[in-house]
Amino acid sequence: MANAPRILLAGIFHETHTFVSGTTPLSAFAIRRGRELLDRAGDGSSIDGFLQVARDEGWTVVPVADYQTSPSATLEHEVIEAFWSDLAAGVKQALAEGPLDGIWLALHGAGVSTESEDIEGALLGRLRAIPGVADLPVFGSFDLHANFTDAMSAHADVLVGYRENPHIDARDTAVRSARLLARCLREGVRPHMLSRRVPVIWPPTGTGTAVSPMKDLEERARAIEAENPDIWAVSIIGGFAFSDVRDAGVSFCLATTGDDDTAHAALDSLADIAIRLRDLGQPREWDLDAALAEIKAKTDGPWIIIEPADNIGGGAAGDCTSVLRGLLRHGIENAAVMIADPEAVAALADARPGEERTLQIGGKLTPQDPGPVELTVKLVSKSDGNFDLEDMNSHMIASLGRHIRMGPSAVVTVDDRITILLNSEKTAPADLGQLRSQGIIPAKMSVIAVKGAVAHRRAYDPIARGSYIVDTPGPCSSDLTMLSYTRLRRPIHPLDPT
Repeated sequence: MANAPRILLAGIFHETHTFVSGTTPLSAFAIRRGRELLDRAGDGSSIDGFLQVARDEGWTVVPVADYQTSPSATLEHEVIEAFWSDLAAGVKQALAEGPLDGIWLALHGAGVSTESEDIEGALLGRLRAIPGVADLPVFGSFDLHANFTDAMSAHADVLVGYRENPHIDARDTAVRSARLLARCLREGVRPHMLSRRVPVIWPPTGTGTAVSPMKDLEERARAIEAENPDIWAVSIIGGFAFSDVRDAGVSFCLATTGDDDTAHAALDSLADIAIRLRDLGQPREWDLDAALAEIKAKTDGPWIIIEPADNIGGGAAGDCTSVLRGLLRHGIENAAVMIADPEAVAALADARPGEERTLQIGGKLTPQDPGPVELTVKLVSKSDGNFDLEDMNSHMIASLGRHIRMGPSAVVTVDDRITILLNSEKTAPADLGQLRSQGIIPAKMSVIAVKGAVAHRRAYDPIARGSYIVDTPGPCSSDLTMLSYTRLRRPIHPLDPT
């Protein structure tokens, strides 16, 4: 009997917002090494998806390292060197112990460090330079909000992007990618990749796949795959607009065993759609006071106030106060707000339920925000902030897995009208378990404020009477003209006349 194929497994996952101050250190990362990666089986993550295929195919998995943290500021380059040290050592050791048959990577695709604006492309290039790796198939999955580069396509055989935003298919994408690796090994044929960028950049609010323009692009991508069996995978990449890098923005990639002329024609057809529908990637946003005035006149709920400028899933601090101030100003009742503020949580450390305290809430980490709101609040409850995602296809499960840690948390109320969930660690509002685990029943609220762009839809749309995307100050504003790009290729729509 032939030996089982040996496949090396590793991953690094970070969406880098280069316009927020500070840097993201190595200590911010959850790092798993060796057999700890195998423990991710069943947690719903991308790595879990790969492990399923490995079991199905009878592969011997060589687990190396998995680095992940939430979206945040530019990475300290120490992070990249630490990951590379683990990866290079793991690859060399694996090759010394016997033949490797392939490498599979769980990536994001929008990582930026203090020394590299394309960490994934740089790492893939280094990987290919290790003796014995040049002839190995390198496959993987990546996030729809990657900023895809030529280096990424040049140094990988097949990288497959998520098809859905919210990212309900992260695990499925990993499964699809790993099955393509199995096909490569079975057929003995290695694809190659081509990529294309268009002069268009969309904020995250414009990259939801349920509506145009992303819906049209995804439909065309599936048609290309169906029309040409030589094209193994086509990925539509919405891009991550909050990274000031040359290749930020809308792009496409495909993996093919066919001729390049056919592949380029397929990419041309996608570029034509993106340019034709480019204005649809700039959705309308409400004035906050106009939205709240309209909501106040309604009697049912819950109504969702979406604050993309403080989008935790985009790298914001999650501590902006504009919506909280608006709820107070309009006298909105039965409302829920989530704010990341470890200082406010700590100030309640010795408080008992029912006790009142005056706190400075929010506005401490975001320069665009008016600053903290001083409120006298009543403590409802405290917890360690741990909860399990209720939805195994939640947007946030791709990298974090099912078990979420918000850090020490507290629920407080203001005049019994507004409920505030205070977290020590910012947590994207992508699963109703976040509120329910803290005793807040979303379906019973009249108004819920979420700090997101699109990821919340999977959780909140099914319970909502309607939603309002509001224009507020913050680092993830949908108005990209507010950002001072210096490295982005120009001209590009909508920043420049085209």
